[in-house]
Amino acid sequence: MRSSLLLLACLTLVMLAGEADAGKEPVWSYETDSYVDAVAVSADGEYIAVGSDKVFLFDKDGTLLDFNSTWVPVNRAAALTVAGGDSGIARYLLEECGQDEAAGRVMAGTLLAVGTTTEIAGRWAELYPDHGHADIVGLVDEVFQREEVEAAVPVSGLVATLTRLHEEGLILGVATSDSHAGALQSLSSFGVLELFDFVVGHDSGHGAKPGPGMVEAFCRETGLSVDNICVVGDNTHDLEMGRNARAALVVGVLTGTGSTDDLAPAADHVIDSIATLDCLLDLR
Repeated sequence: MRSSLLLLACLTLVMLAGEADAGKEPVWSYETDSYVDAVAVSADGEYIAVGSDKVFLFDKDGTLLDFNSTWVPVNRAAALTVAGGDSGIARYLLEECGQDEAAGRVMAGTLLAVGTTTEIAGRWAELYPDHGHADIVGLVDEVFQREEVEAAVPVSGLVATLTRLHEEGLILGVATSDSHAGALQSLSSFGVLELFDFVVGHDSGHGAKPGPGMVEAFCRETGLSVDNICVVGDNTHDLEMGRNARAALVVGVLTGTGSTDDLAPAADHVIDSIATLDCLLDLR
C-alpha cells in the first residue's frame, strides 16, 4: 500500500573531482557510449549527470502524496470497519501496526508504513481473530480505495513538478505498494494520470517491495537497462528495492514516514521532496 515515491531516471552520475582553470585541461573527465545526448550539472557543482532517455518511476504514497495527511484517516476508517465500529479495537489494530493515534502519524518502518493491503489485513486478522469478515483482505482494500479518493493530499508542487518533467520529454511511471486500482483512483483527482506511461501496484503480478520485481517490470516496459535506473522513495523498502534491483542510483525523499537518519544509510542522496529534484539533476 505504501510509499513511498519511486523515481527512476536514466542517468549516470560522475563525481566532480575539481574545477578547471581557464586555458587548462579540466581535472575531471568522463567516458560515454554513443547514446548520451544530454549533460546536466547539479546546482552545487558537485555532480555531473549524463544520459539520454531519462525515465522516472515514482512511488506513490509519501512521494507523490503526503503520507500522513492521506493515510492516517484512511487507516483509521479501515481499522474501524474491521473492528465493527468498536473504536477501542480499531485503535489497538492501528497502534499495533505503527500508527501513533495521539501524534496523528505513522511510524517509519512499520507495517502501515511499508506493508501491502494483503499484509496489513492479514496482521489485523491475527490481532482480532473474531472480526467476523469472510474476506478481510477484500474489505480492507475496498475501504482503502474508497477513502483514499477523498483523503488524498498531494505533496507540494506535485502537478508543477510532474508537468515540468513531462515537458522535458521524460518518461514517467508509478510503482506502489498500494493496489493498482488504488493508485489510479488516488491520483485521478489531480489531473496527472495522463503524464504517466506506467503504473504498477502490489497486485500487478511483479511482487512486492523490497523485492526487485517492480523495477524489473518497469525496465521491461520501457526497454531500459537497470544500469540506467535511479530509484527514489520515502522509506527503506523503496530504497532496498532499488538496491536489490541493482539500480544505478537510490535517492530518498522526506515527504513520507522516513527521516534523514532512516534513509541515509540506504540512499546515495536524501532530498526534501520531488519538488527539489532540480537541486540534484538540474533539469530546468
